Amino acid sequence: MEFKLNSDYAIPAVGLGTWQSTGEDAHRAVKHALSVGYRHIDSAVGYSNEKEVGRGIRDSEVPRDQIFVTTKITNAVLTGEDAAKQIDESLANFGTDYLDLVLIHWPWTYERNAAVYAAMEKAVDAGKIRSIGVSNFNIHHLDALLEDARITPAANQMECHVSLQNTRLKEYLDGKGILLEAYAPMKSRKIGDVLEDETLKEIGAAHGKTPTQVSLRWLLQRGIVALPKSVTPSRIEENFQLFDFELSDEEMRKIRKLNKAERLFPEPDNVDFGFLKL
Repeated sequence: MEFKLNSDYAIPAVGLGTWQSTGEDAHRAVKHALSVGYRHIDSAVGYSNEKEVGRGIRDSEVPRDQIFVTTKITNAVLTGEDAAKQIDESLANFGTDYLDLVLIHWPWTYERNAAVYAAMEKAVDAGKIRSIGVSNFNIHHLDALLEDARITPAANQMECHVSLQNTRLKEYLDGKGILLEAYAPMKSRKIGDVLEDETLKEIGAAHGKTPTQVSLRWLLQRGIVALPKSVTPSRIEENFQLFDFELSDEEMRKIRKLNKAERLFPEPDNVDFGFLKL
């Protein structure tokens, strides 16, 4: 299952998240994910695992042109010059001559966001990046970026799960032709909330699926890319077994009612890490 980006490239609807996956764990997770059918790997400079992810890709039997690779510009990058340098470093780390998607990891000032994004646009022109976008951008960040952007962002990666559904943001993104990607799609450290939710358990039982699989399928049917993270082979496999069932409209409505506006990660307008040099 794939979604079409506004750059005309296709992005697999499920990707392996690699946050907190480091060293040999990251290498093994990527290699195993590709062996069971994943074709989308999500990384970031800030995850400190680009080299291990790249090695996992090379050690798999899957051709590079069949794998969608994402990385993100770190918060330490404040200028276009530094962004250009980091893009080249990421290419070297992954051992590839192009990246499928590069995102600004977190927003800062409008001016900084615009400068970094302009460097990313130049990297698209140079053939180093196929698609560019953002992560953790609220609507006002995007409105400001779009005033000067030559290339509309292809994606915005945000925390998104049954307890934080981002309905208004998705409506905005849909109107701009920007794809929403969900990180922490199973509530990360609070995955127990998903596993024990009675609505998700009931729906899962009707389909012979787990509550986590139901929560991921719900995202796909909303047109949202899901990026579940795991280094455990059995869970990596489970998180990809989403394409042999479909949720009914009534089941989708029941899950819609689980929204609590519960955020587990920092609110984007209050992120200082990496930006302030105190």
